[in-house]
Amino acid sequence: MKIIVCVKRVPETEARIRIADDRKGIDPAGLKYIVSPYDEYALEAALRLKEAAGTGEVTALTLGDAAAAEQLRSALAMGADRAVLLKGAAGVDGLATARTLAAELKDAGADLILFGMKAVDDDQQQVGPMVAELLGLPCITVAAELEVKDGQVICHREIEGGYEVVEAPLPAVVTVTKGKHEPRYPSLKGIMAAKKKPLEEKEAQVGGERVRVIELSYPPERPPGRIVGEGPEAVPELVRLLREEAKVL
Repeated sequence: MKIIVCVKRVPETEARIRIADDRKGIDPAGLKYIVSPYDEYALEAALRLKEAAGTGEVTALTLGDAAAAEQLRSALAMGADRAVLLKGAAGVDGLATARTLAAELKDAGADLILFGMKAVDDDQQQVGPMVAELLGLPCITVAAELEVKDGQVICHREIEGGYEVVEAPLPAVVTVTKGKHEPRYPSLKGIMAAKKKPLEEKEAQVGGERVRVIELSYPPERPPGRIVGEGPEAVPELVRLLREEAKVL
């Protein structure tokens, strides 16, 4: 079974983000970049499917600049067999990104294409389903657990009060969320082996972007708090303010 996992290079989730001087992007100075955490869930799911089958190939694929090779090496250290870097400017237009990925995936012969449910930097949740639509493949989103059996992918999706089970014939696209696929830590052996695994770089043209960033700005500062009194005597005034000023009662 051939599985391709699409991953994205994003700033570390605990990083303090600063807006660049042009106010159209973030300042990369001092930032550490990682594989988007939801993409790590997808990669872990792929590795477990391969291990359960006892055979197969897992490929990590990303669109980005040369620096994204670092995140692909992380995927290789986790256990991916090979990696592909599509060198191009990945913008905020999810459809443009999906078209670029679909052009690469069209003739890749993958049985299963996995994405994280979303990238933690833009939170769009749309590239995976768009790729599926462009390729004419069935798509299951937000899968917390998945298995492959008898030519089908079987996914468990969390819903209120339980799970729903969704099946689709292979080849298929699945977006993966946090569930039973807690990402493994790369071992020292895996890190050393990653240096010898193939990482192919291809030039990619990202075109047709219709979405652009006009300006980034920081959230407004929160107003200072107010002390309305102390003890039970303050309750009536607090209730009045919540009802008349905050209008939450």
